Amino acid sequence: MQDDYVIGLDIGTTSTIAALVAVPARVTATASRPVTLSSPHYGWAEEDPEEWWANACEVLAEVMQALPKGARLRGICVTGMLPAVVLLDADGQLLRPSIQQSDGRCGAEVQALAAEVPEADFLARTGNGINQQLVAAKLRWIETHEPEVFARIATVFGSYDFINLRLTGHRGVEHNWALEAGFIDLADHAIAGDLVALAHLPPGAIPPKHASHDVIGAVTAGAAAATGLPEGLPVFGGAADHIASALAAGLTAPGDVLLKFGGAGDIIVISDAVRADPRLFLDYHLVPGLYAPNGCMAATGSALNWFSGLLIPEPGPEPDAEKPHRTLDRLAGAVPPGSDGLLCLPYLLGEKTPIHDPLARGTFTGLGLNHTRGHLWRALLESVAYAFRHHLEVLEEIGHHPRRLFASDGGSASRVWMQIMADVAGRPVQVLGNAHGSCAGAAWVAAVAAGTADWAEITTLVAYGELFEPDPVAKAVHDAGYRDFRALYEALKPFFHREASPA
Repeated sequence: MQDDYVIGLDIGTTSTIAALVAVPARVTATASRPVTLSSPHYGWAEEDPEEWWANACEVLAEVMQALPKGARLRGICVTGMLPAVVLLDADGQLLRPSIQQSDGRCGAEVQALAAEVPEADFLARTGNGINQQLVAAKLRWIETHEPEVFARIATVFGSYDFINLRLTGHRGVEHNWALEAGFIDLADHAIAGDLVALAHLPPGAIPPKHASHDVIGAVTAGAAAATGLPEGLPVFGGAADHIASALAAGLTAPGDVLLKFGGAGDIIVISDAVRADPRLFLDYHLVPGLYAPNGCMAATGSALNWFSGLLIPEPGPEPDAEKPHRTLDRLAGAVPPGSDGLLCLPYLLGEKTPIHDPLARGTFTGLGLNHTRGHLWRALLESVAYAFRHHLEVLEEIGHHPRRLFASDGGSASRVWMQIMADVAGRPVQVLGNAHGSCAGAAWVAAVAAGTADWAEITTLVAYGELFEPDPVAKAVHDAGYRDFRALYEALKPFFHREASPA
């Protein structure tokens, strides 16, 4: 008997990845292509959706080569970063590059929205606060700075919605994009016209919404020719990448927490109730009836990538034997907890949750001639762990009660970083061994929606790596370091706001 197969496609910030999954438990093929992130001005983050589509065509064609002859391919689900903003004109043509979720250009527009709408009322209706994540703020920036573009807007939607349009010809938005965009009223879970009006959009610019597991269409003849997918293959609604990662990690129990050490840093908790807080974002879990409150730090892995290039680390024992991150981890491992008094703020792109400050900046303080590259690197690793701890405290305060901590994505391969995270949190950190993350989560949505699996069976795809236990001596050092971390931002905040300004 042939296995059923499904495909997950991830439109990620740094790469486009496809995964072919044999239900219930095998990722049989993957393919990826890099994505170019553009930041022409401070705080800007843009990408080219046409590059996403070109990548998607290539990676889908590649994984289709691994589909066994005669196998049953049951569907595809696309995941992607949220809430990227993609704009089309009346002819369906792109108007400009996408504005990414990490983009921080719209500080003035956020302030204008906050002056118009009481945040408590907005939070109660939408589950999200008034911050730079809102699509209305980004669109108001376009209205002010690119009026010729704004005047031609006919469609506003997200990264995976754009790919779904190319696959099926269907124009729609997945409900988590609409929720984080600030357009859904939680009273009836419908897109509210008055919330959309805050973006000054024309009627109908936000397409109808659908759930992740809804069938939204089928692969067209043109898309089949471009991708190698069979014409008529069901296409399901799509998924926010961080929520797909939580599903792929097997997180379906309230209190379970996923720490994502990617280009940005995500923290996601599973909940069976809405506890809205302006410091966090609110999303629907992919499992109906559950929610996934979450936070996102603008620059974690991307800060490490930038910094490693500046430090130009020494080579390993053999030429090119170690990548820069691995070399710097080795140096940081010889530095004691607390980095000998060196403290970092990792706000190189401003910061999203929980402080929502696009004018925040990255800093090192306490530098002395005794400090080495290993100290600098360790202080940066510690700063991200402190920022995750800040989120854990917020979750505890509002009643989510974090229970188990899981770590995923590229940064979780660093043993030094994971031990720091366990020591800072004072809790065990379970590293996940499943490297496919969002792709596997999206594929599982397709499997459930196609009727070949159920939500609980996702654990068959989950693999576990090392468990890191906290060291009580290191925790005591980091307790003091965390207090200093929180105090340093508050002390420097007036300086950031005086010296920095949005582009």
